[in-house]
Amino acid sequence: MGSIEEKLDNQLLILHASQTGNAMDAAERLGREAERRGCSFVSVLSIDEFQPSELANMKTVIFVVSTTGQGDNPDSMKGFWRFLLQKNLTREWLKGVQYAVFGLGDSSYQKYNFVAKKLDKRLLDLGATPIIEKGLGDDQHPSGYEGALDPWMSALWNTLYRMNHKLLPDGPDIATPDSILIDQPKILVNYHDANEGLPPPSTTTDLEYLEMQIKGARSMAHTKFSGKNKPDCFLKMTKNHQLSKPDGGKDVRHFEFESVSSSIEYEVGDVLEVLPGQSPAAVDAFIRRCDLNPESYITVHRRDKENRVLNHSLFPVKLKPFVELTMDVASASPRRYFFEVMSFFASAEHEKERLQYFASPEGRDDLYQYNQKERRTVLEVLDDFPSVQMPFEWLVQLVPPLQTRAFSISSSHAAHPNQVHLTVSVVSWTTPYKRNRMGLCSSWLASLDPNQRVVIPVWFNKGSLPPPPPSLPLILIGPGTGCAPFRGFVEERALQSKSIPTAPILFFFGCRNEKNDFLYQDFWLSHSENGGVLSEDKGGGFYVAFSRDQSQKVYVQHKMREQSRRIWSLLTQGADVYVAGSANKMPSDVLSAFEEIVTNESGVPRGAALRWIRALEKAGKYHVEAWS
Repeated sequence: MGSIEEKLDNQLLILHASQTGNAMDAAERLGREAERRGCSFVSVLSIDEFQPSELANMKTVIFVVSTTGQGDNPDSMKGFWRFLLQKNLTREWLKGVQYAVFGLGDSSYQKYNFVAKKLDKRLLDLGATPIIEKGLGDDQHPSGYEGALDPWMSALWNTLYRMNHKLLPDGPDIATPDSILIDQPKILVNYHDANEGLPPPSTTTDLEYLEMQIKGARSMAHTKFSGKNKPDCFLKMTKNHQLSKPDGGKDVRHFEFESVSSSIEYEVGDVLEVLPGQSPAAVDAFIRRCDLNPESYITVHRRDKENRVLNHSLFPVKLKPFVELTMDVASASPRRYFFEVMSFFASAEHEKERLQYFASPEGRDDLYQYNQKERRTVLEVLDDFPSVQMPFEWLVQLVPPLQTRAFSISSSHAAHPNQVHLTVSVVSWTTPYKRNRMGLCSSWLASLDPNQRVVIPVWFNKGSLPPPPPSLPLILIGPGTGCAPFRGFVEERALQSKSIPTAPILFFFGCRNEKNDFLYQDFWLSHSENGGVLSEDKGGGFYVAFSRDQSQKVYVQHKMREQSRRIWSLLTQGADVYVAGSANKMPSDVLSAFEEIVTNESGVPRGAALRWIRALEKAGKYHVEAWS
């Protein structure tokens, strides 16, 4: 019994809940730093790999959690959070457990680091003891989330050492020399003969073969893809139409797709996740730069600290499709640890010194300027340090994973059987050093020619906007591409209204200019006339704010205030509110407009109006889907 107690005293459990990989990266860094201070038993796990009922048996747990969207839990944390909210858990349940929480968020969002804050409060409520004050990483900091992580980590090691010398026997500051740890990648790559690989395409259809490749490659990848290994179906683009005017400063597209595999099933408000294609030239350049054989057949295995292989029974896949389908080599920036590992494989002294500086606390801000601010890609970084030759195992472990991109569906399945439509702004920007950058997925979709058959792997998911029943009055606010899901809502209700009575819809749309980016102008206007579902004679209405067509800027919240009485009337009839669009200031500006409307129309004080709207949120009648 003593040895189990002793192991618990020396054990550090680090749980991460990550949506894009940043929280996982920060958690793995905490694990490495603990090992370098002599901690014997460090476990770094995704929070969904941990049994929440075991939490009460732990002694020391560190949580690294990101906040997504409007204060939402990452997908991997949803089950864990539901468990923690059970009413049968007592205030003593976590007595004896000491914990620390580090959050990753963005202070430009209304619910900044909301997940870390509510987790911290819930752990306290259940009797756990905080080791130090929660840390809050901010994407807006000049060094990103690491600006808060570095000092927080230093305080954590100092406090843990004071509390329990056994946990960090080498002290809070004495780190094991990195060279002892650097030869231990968590990945093992085995090479195989061609006849051991997937069955050749001649024995399967092209789609079956592609599906097997995607499933095989993504199930082997170092990063868990949250079940997104086998696509729900494959689509082919049938329409690529530019909605915005070419000289209007923005490129917004309407895409239409049809299924080329299984039938499509979705509801309005759902989200389509797309696996983007990478530039073949960039993939080839990466393979050449890293001196890899694209024709090799490989299996990729994860291994634990004892060097045991964790995933067996894998089909070998070709190295080139493995890179194409799992490793983001030419759009995402590498993490800080990538530079640290590169420094060990640099044969040129000046490159080694620069990489060591970038990986050090002193070089953190310069690395942020060089790397994240410029959105340097893995390929660009490797080209900047030509003497570095990293083993493939390290590349698999450290190159950012190729993530799916999520888009609100802008069609009704009932109106378009076997089709799905998207409204996509093609992302482009200029870095501080005047590099032109393009969003990987949006620019790839924009480049596709509907006359050529390009097969697109996709997944259908529930979004934050539940499909409304036809009898429910709706207040929709969707400026810019935020109108996308509401195009589907209006299509569906127009179809329903032909056979049954339907409730009214108020829709507030906003864009910069009537001439350049009034998206779906004819569609909205046709439904707001002649007794359509957006028409005033049906109790609804369509109101558009052109922010730059006059000297004073006009936004959706100004149009809402103008229709204050109509909004209040629908709210008192039990309307649901749906807000979609940019996550920056828009959701909080819209919320303030609602507060003002409720205050003015009902005569209650502002604080009571806010509580009334919060009650709407709690009752599931105020929905927000926002993206950055």
